[in-house]
Amino acid sequence: MVLVADPQLVDPHTYPGRPWPLSTITRHHTDYYMRKSLTIIQDSLDPRTVVFLGDLFDGGREWLPQGTSGSDPRWRNYGEDYWVKEYKRFGNIFFNEWSRRARAGLHPDQRKILAGLPGNHDLGLGSGIKIPVRRRFNAFFGDGNRIDVIGNHTFVSLDTVSLSAKRQQDSATGRQGEGSHHEIWGPADEFLDNLRSEKSRVLDRAVRVQNNQVENDLMFHHVVDIRDPHVSKSVHTASKYEGSMPSVLLTHVPLYRAKDTACGPLRERSPPSTKPGKDGEYLEKDPGNAIRVEYGFQYQNVLTPDISKEIIDKVGDIQMVFSGDDHDYCEVLHRGYTSPSGGIREITVKAFSWAMGVRRPGFLLLSLWNPLDERDKATDRSSEDQDANNARQQHRTLQTHLCLLPDQLTIFIRYLFLLVTTLFALLVRAARARNKTNSHVPKRDINGHVLPFTAKSKSTTPPPYHNSSTASANQSHTNGLAIRSTTGRIRATSPYSFPGSTTNDRTTKNYSGVSLHDDPLDERWGRGRSHDEDDDRSKRKSTVESQLGRVWREFRASLLIVGLPVGIWWIYLAGKY
Repeated sequence: MVLVADPQLVDPHTYPGRPWPLSTITRHHTDYYMRKSLTIIQDSLDPRTVVFLGDLFDGGREWLPQGTSGSDPRWRNYGEDYWVKEYKRFGNIFFNEWSRRARAGLHPDQRKILAGLPGNHDLGLGSGIKIPVRRRFNAFFGDGNRIDVIGNHTFVSLDTVSLSAKRQQDSATGRQGEGSHHEIWGPADEFLDNLRSEKSRVLDRAVRVQNNQVENDLMFHHVVDIRDPHVSKSVHTASKYEGSMPSVLLTHVPLYRAKDTACGPLRERSPPSTKPGKDGEYLEKDPGNAIRVEYGFQYQNVLTPDISKEIIDKVGDIQMVFSGDDHDYCEVLHRGYTSPSGGIREITVKAFSWAMGVRRPGFLLLSLWNPLDERDKATDRSSEDQDANNARQQHRTLQTHLCLLPDQLTIFIRYLFLLVTTLFALLVRAARARNKTNSHVPKRDINGHVLPFTAKSKSTTPPPYHNSSTASANQSHTNGLAIRSTTGRIRATSPYSFPGSTTNDRTTKNYSGVSLHDDPLDERWGRGRSHDEDDDRSKRKSTVESQLGRVWREFRASLLIVGLPVGIWWIYLAGKY
């Protein structure tokens, strides 16, 4: 048997300010997480019964039926249609998964899923409950007050969120007491008043089913006197099996306990404190490890002392109590209530969803062992001469085990770390691959050619310098006349170059440190700067852009090569598990 508490499907009420993409991803993944968890539970543990302890939805009390007035204007656009969609969503996660793996050959009573116990997020709490909201919940999930016989144990489900309205003050009339809000707490209180007789009927029916007999009581047709008191008021005697099938109470809100009562070492939020000088012994009063005794709008951490005592007295013979609402594990022993084992043990089950404030969600595995003999009496009962300790151990017909689910937030953090590391490694690889590519590229000449287009000159020395103005004076004309020598006077050269001038660059190289071919006005206005600098700058820029482009193309190719098989493998694992 598996107990599930507080799935609380994520909806707009859960994170009102969360933006659209993140809210949709959160909703999808929490549904996927719970669906896969239930699949693994059925495949690994194969429980015959799954029981929910309330808070199936997060904003179920806000999606009001048509014609029902609400107090919060934020949820006016959500109504009956949205609640029905949420119900189908809950069914797709839990009901469909449970039905698909239903085992053949089992009687329907031997394999069941119970989700009728409401929570404060489903209906509200106390005087804040609206009757149309509760009627709708009961119509889809069943009555919150019921009795089920499972493993020869009597499980009593009680709608304590409605019962909490008892003795609450009526905000409209100002009255306080049992007369106020009777339409809210009345059905649960009536169920407690008739619990003993109803329990006897259920136990008799369960034993007849186990013995392959007729389920219901045989009705004999005979004439009776209408004045007979037994006709107007049916009296049902106590069942002979009541002492053989101990009672287990199921409630959403935990029972009252003293302030700062420690919850034990299995609580996640705050580990318990040990007694000074005594390892392994924990403090009974530990504020950090306890459930806070407080209440507020539409919530109440524990029931009131009066209601808790009334429940214990009317149910009777309670061996265990299981509750939810707190989202974390808590185990206490109520020594103030009478019980065959010296106190009533209560376990508050952890939330089943990873979005409920706990890093390790969980559920409670419950093993039941209470066989009946041929006289329909429970076996393994202690005799009167045995000591009290052995008697208490033999009266324990059930065992519990806390089962933890994966820490989804830590998994997300690891995924993010691996993603960043992978992207960084691929980027480094792309940069190194680009450097290796450049080292293998052949060098080019100044014109961008890889191979030379002209043969190299055998002599690298410049040609001799010739000047027509310094020709030898001994050179003779063909007519025998001597040419006038020009070496005697030096012709002044103009600082400017004329078209067709025969002056060499060596004679016009510099003049007072200024290029003779440059216009001083160009130097003044910057027009004399060579265009080679701009060309070099643009070439360097284009070179950098081309290098970054090659790195980006290499990175994209590497990302595709790595991401494609990883994505295929992830889809395979998601479909398989």
